[in-house]
Amino acid sequence: MNCPFCRHEESRVIDSRPTDEGSSIRRRRECTNCGSRFSTAETAVLSIIKRSGATEPFSREKVINGVRKACQNRPVDDDDLALLAQRVEEALRATGQAEIEAQEVGMAILSPLRELDEVAYLRYASVYRNFSSLEDFEGEIALLRALPFEKNSEVQLSNKDSQVVSPQLLAPKTP
Repeated sequence: MNCPFCRHEESRVIDSRPTDEGSSIRRRRECTNCGSRFSTAETAVLSIIKRSGATEPFSREKVINGVRKACQNRPVDDDDLALLAQRVEEALRATGQAEIEAQEVGMAILSPLRELDEVAYLRYASVYRNFSSLEDFEGEIALLRALPFEKNSEVQLSNKDSQVVSPQLLAPKTP
């Protein structure tokens, strides 16, 4: 870190504190050359790799706008959407990866959206799982009925997991 006063390249950290609910770190530094003190704010950048190969920074606003379309005419307000976007960002950051594929972002939205509104979830899933027939919708609806969403579980299904599951397969086996 260059000193803003003398442009010397070395400084030492005096104090570090998390800010913005832990999403960034404020550091108090001292220049080893002139002794001046200054503060820095450090934030980890989360990049999204688009299908074209281009990268761009993660945007909660883009998540909100994409989900807003699925929630159209549903009892979901802007606060719910903001909380959903925050949960998605936290889940993506928890992976520890600096670069995430755009498709993974779409899939990470599914679990919190299902908890928020199942109809919006079905609309959104139909796009991100590329539903192409009524059977795809019927299969997803059967999954929704067979596997009721539990508030504390974070279930994320991949494309290969979105097959119809028979309720008999889910029932506990009797001896």
